[in-house]
Amino acid sequence: MSQKGHKRRLKPAHKALAAVSALVLGGGGIMIIAQGASAGQGSKAPVTATIDCPDVGDKLTNVPQAARADVDKKLAQLDTQIADAYQKLSTGQARGDALLGQLKQQRGQTINQLSNSIGQSAERPKGMESLVACTMKQAAAADPADAGAAQNAAAKGAAAQGKAPQGKGGPARSDFVSISSIRPNVKTPANRNGASTGSLSVQCGRNENNHFNPDNVIVAPGVSNGAHHMHDYVGNKITDAFSTNNSLAAAGTTCTNGDQSAYYWPVLRLRDGRAEKDVNAPGGGQDANVGTILKPKQVTTDFKGSPNGKVTAMPRFMRIITGDAKAFTNGPGNANASWSCTGFENRQLKDKYPVCPKGSDVVRTFKFQSCWDGKNIDSANHRTHVAFANANGSCPNGFKAIPQLVQRIVYAVPAGSQFAVDSFPEQLHKPVTDHGDFINVMKDGLMANAVRCINDGRACR
Repeated sequence: MSQKGHKRRLKPAHKALAAVSALVLGGGGIMIIAQGASAGQGSKAPVTATIDCPDVGDKLTNVPQAARADVDKKLAQLDTQIADAYQKLSTGQARGDALLGQLKQQRGQTINQLSNSIGQSAERPKGMESLVACTMKQAAAADPADAGAAQNAAAKGAAAQGKAPQGKGGPARSDFVSISSIRPNVKTPANRNGASTGSLSVQCGRNENNHFNPDNVIVAPGVSNGAHHMHDYVGNKITDAFSTNNSLAAAGTTCTNGDQSAYYWPVLRLRDGRAEKDVNAPGGGQDANVGTILKPKQVTTDFKGSPNGKVTAMPRFMRIITGDAKAFTNGPGNANASWSCTGFENRQLKDKYPVCPKGSDVVRTFKFQSCWDGKNIDSANHRTHVAFANANGSCPNGFKAIPQLVQRIVYAVPAGSQFAVDSFPEQLHKPVTDHGDFINVMKDGLMANAVRCINDGRACR
């Protein structure tokens, strides 16, 4: 969130825009039709509004184990409150100021309950009152064609139930860029003496068994629809919100080498006006995620080494999240997923969707954190137990190198099609919100084999 500093005098054109914004938001609507017209500009850039709330979970770095289950549920409750508020905003059911006031009251109660849970077995967290209030955030509105197609898909499912269609909040035209206009920007640290140059490739398929759900067992265990967007899964066959270490260890897998790990990521959809099976369901149409779910053309899952030395085994049931599902409102600090096109993968984008030339496919790449604190399989905010390597490939002080998970997901997107990644509704399907999740359920022997292959410089499958 931006910090409020001293007031500056608006130029006349900006004054006019601010006045229009206040009128539209105050009335509960979300569209400003023709930003820039009053400024005498030739182009018109429609603007929309969304809800920007501080990410409470990201601020919690010390939650005692006894409180984690309740804290996770309270964090999921905060996400639901934001999603519900955004739905009211996007459909004009509530005025801007009144909506933010109601949301502040809800969040205050939930954050207080969360703090009380922590305070029962540890020091009550400080400064939580600063995380209660939310604001409105402006963004470029969805392309009119995309907005119409999304509304059409949502309406197909909503009409039968007498509900208001939920299809707004799609990507804007400015969220796309031609990959050929981007200069090569990938930098790879050079290998030093003793580097671990091998790899283990795991073949887990493309979710041919249609394992989908809007849960996130890492962030919101025990909470249905904890993600408010649909996930693709490969690997472990039973992963959902209610999975435990024991149930994951007892489950089958789609991976050919017996790897029972859970690999999952938000689905990619065509914004084509068609109603998917989840158009009336949580995580789907109910959370503004509509359109045809694209099946990946190819998914590769590799574990790679460190350019600075040997890697050590990661413990079983270790959790890693890469990227940030709330990066549009949180800011890009934890954003990590990359977008590109086949034939152009030396050019990676984090905050734009690529427009690929004819014959080239869309590529999503997840390069997970490759350094571990050597003690914890998870952390309160699901981030601080792991870290990214420094620019030269070395791990930060106190961390050791582990096999780096690198996933590459390829999609054959029809030429000229609008597409978007599933997201929390208030995140507006922005490409910067893309993310990947991983729970290591490899048996110790398989992990030991991976480490040997990587450290010996061999390519194993």
